[in-house]
Order: sequence, then C-alpha cells, then structure tokens
Amino acid sequence: MTAAQTKKFASFSDFYPYYLEEHRNLTCRRLHFVGTTIVIALVVSAIVTGKLLLMAAVPVAGYGFAWVGHFFFEHNRPATFKHPFYSLLGDFVMFKDMLIGRIDR
Repeated sequence: MTAAQTKKFASFSDFYPYYLEEHRNLTCRRLHFVGTTIVIALVVSAIVTGKLLLMAAVPVAGYGFAWVGHFFFEHNRPATFKHPFYSLLGDFVMFKDMLIGRIDR
C-alpha cells in the first residue's frame, strides 16, 4: 500500500492528481468512461421511465467496468477502497475531462 492510499486528503483538488496517477492506463480510463456513460444512461432512463429498478444496475455498471480496468490493465487497487467519495467524484470529473479533451481517451 502506498502512502497516498493511506493519506487523508484535505480536499478533492488535493486528491484528483493522485486519482489521475491511478488511471494512467488508456484502457483503464476508457473502461471508466464506458461505465460512467452507462451509469448516466441508467439514471436518466430510470427517472424518465419511472422504472426505478434500473437503479440496481448502476453500481454493477459503474464499478464493474472500473474494476476490470484496474485489476486487468492498470494493475492496481481502485481508489474506491480507501477514498470512496472522492473516487466517485473523480470518476465524473475524469469523465468530463475526457469529454472536453483534457485527458486522452
């Protein structure tokens, strides 16, 4: 376990550079992007259709794609295990950064 994995981050802006370091592999980032896209689609679909059971698939889609990326491509443990709230926020910020071209996708 690295020092950053056990460190308490004072803010999300302190955490995000660590988060990006944990997502250097392009395939891992792409899997996060796909998972986050599916999560957004599921949430919107659940709200629009009123089929709230779709929400049950949100953690499977989000974590499933991300964890495959970490375990098989990035070869590290997801930040979710030590920093769940910042990690979730990091997923969406990285998604946005990939959409606008700040991060390679």
